[in-house]
Amino acid sequence: SIVLWEMEDAQIAPFIDEIIESFKKYYKEKYGIDINFTRAHYQVEDLRQQFQAASLANVPPDLLISPSDTAGVYAISGFIKNVDEIFDMNLYNKPVVEAITLEKKIWGIPISNGNHLMMMYNKKFVKSPPQTTDELFNYCENDAKKYKFEYCLAFDGGEPFWLMPWLGSFGGWPLDDRKPTLNTEAMKNTLKFYHDLKFKYKYIPPECDYNCMDSLFKEEKVPFIINGDWAISTYYNHFKENFGISLIPKLSQTGLYPTPMISGKYFLISYKVNGKKLEVVKEFIKFYTNKENQIKQFIVLKRLPALREASEDKIIQNDEIARNSMAQLLKGKPMPMAYEMRAVWDTLRNYQGLVMTNKISIDEAVVKMQKEVERKIKEMDR
Repeated sequence: SIVLWEMEDAQIAPFIDEIIESFKKYYKEKYGIDINFTRAHYQVEDLRQQFQAASLANVPPDLLISPSDTAGVYAISGFIKNVDEIFDMNLYNKPVVEAITLEKKIWGIPISNGNHLMMMYNKKFVKSPPQTTDELFNYCENDAKKYKFEYCLAFDGGEPFWLMPWLGSFGGWPLDDRKPTLNTEAMKNTLKFYHDLKFKYKYIPPECDYNCMDSLFKEEKVPFIINGDWAISTYYNHFKENFGISLIPKLSQTGLYPTPMISGKYFLISYKVNGKKLEVVKEFIKFYTNKENQIKQFIVLKRLPALREASEDKIIQNDEIARNSMAQLLKGKPMPMAYEMRAVWDTLRNYQGLVMTNKISIDEAVVKMQKEVERKIKEMDR
């Protein structure tokens, strides 16, 4: 009996369940043994909280499907297994393995390569995607008004994950060798850029979370959205030939491309999984990430494979969506797995929200967020 917790979008669940059912059939035919799977879905933050609570109570699930950033907290807490000696990690693409490596140990088995943000657009309204922010703003000032769009671009303005590409385009990053770097000119410029998009130019909708931005794009109320590779299959099925992907435009102000955080989705194994159950879990993960299922995952979900052999297959190499997604991935930076990122996410989310609701100045926000992150890291180190 295997318990799996995940944080995927709802449309991913049928794919996961299909692979689980295929594995159960395969295992029954090979060994004559029935495997029972229980899959539970959580939102990202809920999964983190529930897994930590369950692990502390000594009743964790056996497996998680998770991004890499929270794995750092689980690793230092002893909640997940180091997988270096359990799996041959050379079978997987090096960048996606590096993103789950902390203190020279590997803490998860990659399912997909990417988990990165990119520009997506509706070809009905956009014939050629903008290459720079100047071109994007020119579209917003002219073409968007011609089509009578109230807003030009949608993204989750309250979630710091969407802030990171722009921080990189201003020459910043949240950590430097695990030390927080938030009180910087780069962060000030990034927050000002965000603030101007909302208040000065009015290109983005106010107070728009993930569900809001997703609905606006699907309902053709905005021509552009910045979203992650996890949403590609949904939009591809929704818009058909009108769905397009491009790089997040180069920031004209600096001449630098935005740098979305890249990692992937991973299987994390609970510290409690041992003996016969560990052997079954290993076989399931190998089955889930074999070449056939990695290519199937791309065909169904449009996610780049983590398995190197699958990445080199002509089905991936010749696909337009795969090429565009890979082009954006190559502009990105690995998401820090360091547990200090937990303090960054929680703090930045708060102060980003205060800036975007005009409750605090940008200068004051960067000073306070730096001090708050440093304080939280000290608490975590105790």
